Amino acid sequence: MDVTPAVRRQSPSSSASSASWSAPSAEDEIFAALASPVRREVLRLLRERGPRSVQELASCFSMARPSFSEHLRVLREAGLVSERRDGRRRLYSLEPVPLVRVRDWLDPYERFWRDKLSALRHLLDDSVTADTEATGTETTGTETTGITTTGETGAGGRPHDGGGQPEDPDEEKQ
Repeated sequence: MDVTPAVRRQSPSSSASSASWSAPSAEDEIFAALASPVRREVLRLLRERGPRSVQELASCFSMARPSFSEHLRVLREAGLVSERRDGRRRLYSLEPVPLVRVRDWLDPYERFWRDKLSALRHLLDDSVTADTEATGTETTGTETTGITTTGETGAGGRPHDGGGQPEDPDEEKQ
């Protein structure tokens, strides 16, 4: 069963009714291959353990061998793994080059979110600075820490109200 989706391509001058179906691009095949948790786990195993035989890889999954072989075929056709013969065994290896395409595709989105989060951080920092200047209290995060004390301290040097009641219950026993 091929899980690679066909992609509907439409030229700018054509209408939706005259759009034609075309073969998926290399990026589409890579993303389709990465869509499956089983295939992502196969890639993780190959990354961490190096080249493995079909039997070694299949033993990590509870599925029929033909189903597992189909996952390997999708990964191979997307260029994410390579296969080589070693006697009677077929060894599969991770091919990291196609993952560069994924990274290249994701880079603009990462920059977008990094810029948005940076702008949010600056906005929050400016808000904290404005609060500090307006109230005369120092803030950390979302908590205000403007405690006013008269210089009296309780047990351990912690401020208390000076009302004669010790903060530490052990102080009463002394």
